[in-house]
Amino acid sequence: MPVNPTSRIPRILALFAAAAIAGGCSKDAKGSPTDTARGQAAATKSTGGGAPAGNRPSPSITLAATDVVTVATGTIEAGIALTGDLRPIETIDVRARIEGDLTNVYVREGQQVAAGQILARFEADEQESSQKSAEADRAAARTDLANAQWTAEQDAALFKAGAIAERDYKNAEQAVATSRARLAAADARLRQMGNQARDTRVIAPVTGIIDKRMVEGSAHVAKGAALFTIVRNGTLELAAAVPARRAAEVRVGQTVHFVADAKQFDGRVARVSPTVDPTTRAITAYVEIPNPGGTLRGGTFATGRIVSRALSNVLIVPTTALRQGQEDGKPFVYRLDGKTINVALVQLGAVDERTGIAQVTDGLQSGDRVIVGNVGTLGRGMQATIAGEEKGAKRQ
Repeated sequence: MPVNPTSRIPRILALFAAAAIAGGCSKDAKGSPTDTARGQAAATKSTGGGAPAGNRPSPSITLAATDVVTVATGTIEAGIALTGDLRPIETIDVRARIEGDLTNVYVREGQQVAAGQILARFEADEQESSQKSAEADRAAARTDLANAQWTAEQDAALFKAGAIAERDYKNAEQAVATSRARLAAADARLRQMGNQARDTRVIAPVTGIIDKRMVEGSAHVAKGAALFTIVRNGTLELAAAVPARRAAEVRVGQTVHFVADAKQFDGRVARVSPTVDPTTRAITAYVEIPNPGGTLRGGTFATGRIVSRALSNVLIVPTTALRQGQEDGKPFVYRLDGKTINVALVQLGAVDERTGIAQVTDGLQSGDRVIVGNVGTLGRGMQATIAGEEKGAKRQ
């Protein structure tokens, strides 16, 4: 009887299925290799791809080329920091020399004036009349003296001839002396009246700027009253306290670098006090700053630095590379060793805030690369990639 081949296919499939079920049951009983494979896969996933959990890759950061600076030798200025207010080199109060009424005031605050310029004028009728009277009195005294001298000469000749008595001759000489005294008194009175007439004009004693004006026209002013304040701001001065322990470093003529109103200026030490203040334990250094054109205003706050010496061929780093430890406060930098970031403790020497550099006396070598500025969170062992370096290396 012929057999249909297609009728055998379901039977063959059934036999294979039964054999597979029987084999699976026997292997599960011996150790379940299927479950073991699943456990290994789960362990691999939990450790972050086939590496053990203790060897995770280090965190990395990408830096710009400007975030890294190579340590090199250079020159830095060592000095003493100063702060204070800039003051005009001289402030002058102009006061009334006479009592009277002002008729005119010609200047106002902020106005530039020259030495000898008229600032105000007093009512001068009385003084001018007194001056004219004094001039007339002096003219009369001169005439009286001339007459007395002529009379004395005539009496001297007559006395020699025996025509008059000695007493008359002595009287003539006495008249000459009296006339001379009267002329001297007339001259003194004329000078006094001339001064009073001159004092009716208020004159600027120096060239400067009117800082304050205390009077108005037609005001009655007492003798000695303040009328104006003039400042000479062509040169400004700063009186700065220097600790006594550094007093020996300050000398007349030293250069001083200043920053005021976001601008840089240079001055010099003009004077140094010879004694130490017992309260502050400091000396006072007087620094003069040329101010042509009045660029700086009196009262401007300034920070400066007396240059005590210049250090050449020393290791310097930007101050933006310096960090401070949170626990001990010691300075350190982040140094790049290849691509690895390390922490390098440093010892500092001179620091020049004006130029933003600092001397490193220990902890770095010439050619070391350090990270500057705020580039984010950094730490020891991090890997750093400098943008542009890898591309340049591949092209080469």
